[in-house]
Parts: sequence; C-alpha cells; structure tokens
Amino acid sequence: MIHFCLAHTAYRLHCWLPRSHQLRLQVTVFLCGTVALVLQFYVLLRPRSSQYCSQPLLTNLVGNIIFTFFTIAFTVLLARLEPAPRALQRTFSVFGVGSFGEGVCTAALTVLAADCKKTTPELYYLSVLLSVSSLVSTVLFSSLGLIRLASATCPRPNANQQSEGGIWPCWSPASGGRKCIRLPEVFHQSASAIPGPSGRRGPGSELRGLVDQG
Repeated sequence: MIHFCLAHTAYRLHCWLPRSHQLRLQVTVFLCGTVALVLQFYVLLRPRSSQYCSQPLLTNLVGNIIFTFFTIAFTVLLARLEPAPRALQRTFSVFGVGSFGEGVCTAALTVLAADCKKTTPELYYLSVLLSVSSLVSTVLFSSLGLIRLASATCPRPNANQQSEGGIWPCWSPASGGRKCIRLPEVFHQSASAIPGPSGRRGPGSELRGLVDQG
C-alpha cells in the first residue's frame, strides 16, 4: 500500500501548503519518483536478477514499477485538477485497493523466497524493502482511518467543518465542488486586517465573510 499512501500524502500536503510552496512539493515528488524508478530499473536489469528464484520476485518487481508510474501520474493529476473530478476520485480509490493487493503479494512472496537471498540478492533485498514499506504504510493509513472513523462516530461540536472534506481535503460537498479554504492563506490575510485606532474591520468579520461565501 506504499504507492497509494505516498500519492495520498502528497495530495494532502498539496492542499495544506500555501501556493508559494506547492511547486516545490511537486518537484520533490517528481524527483523522489524518479529515484525510485531508477533504483527499481537498476535491480530489474541486473544480470543476477534473472537467475533462478523459487518465487516470481522479478515479475512482482515489474508490477511495482507499474504502480510507481501510476503513483507519479495520480500525484500530478490530483495536484492539477482542483477540485478532483468524481471519476478521478473513484479511479484513485480503485488504485488504493490494487496497491494494497500488490503490497500483500510482495510481502507473501518475500517471506517464501528466503532461498533467493543467495541467487538474486539485489532483487531479494529490494523486495524486503518494499514489503516493509508496504507494511508500515498500511499500519499508518489504517490507524489514521480508525481515528477518522472514531471522529465521525463521536464528533465534537466544532469538528463538522474539519471532517467535511474526508479523504478529499480540497473538495467540499457543501461548497458545490469549490476548493476549501487553506488555513495558512486565511491567517496570512487576516493578520493584515487587525483593527487599528481608525476602527477598520477586524479579522473575525473577514473570516466570517469567507465562511459565508463557502
């Protein structure tokens, strides 16, 4: 589930960061994806990776490379298309299920391929790395899901707006598909509207105006 977790984390960071930092985030995601692809292709093209192994780790590595391409593609699409279309949301959810299945297969094959440590060491240790990453991301994402479920089951009085976006923090059903307010930008704008001696409008009324427009 590491691929879905990375794409989802990048999407949330894109929504939370100010606009001035979003380009840096996209460049960082692209560079990390490129490094991951180079590492996987390096192991895939190693002569020893094609030697005998009791489990199809090489075929599984090809599947992980395909999922890495999908991760980069979804990260770019979700960042560029705001709000995210319904079709893209459904496709991304299907991608999450497939990513979970790929992580389970990687972990199962790695456990059964202990003898491949000597014949295909690079391929075996890369599978171990992918298995551990999938396990950690699954635990973290499941924990966050349980916390969100608990918050939805026993909501606090002032937590309605925080749980509006759900898995899509940039999209709010109550706003007719418009993008939700980014808190760093709101507080940056409201900081310059502190009432002075002349009795100008304070930050509270500006924030209420932004909420009323939503």
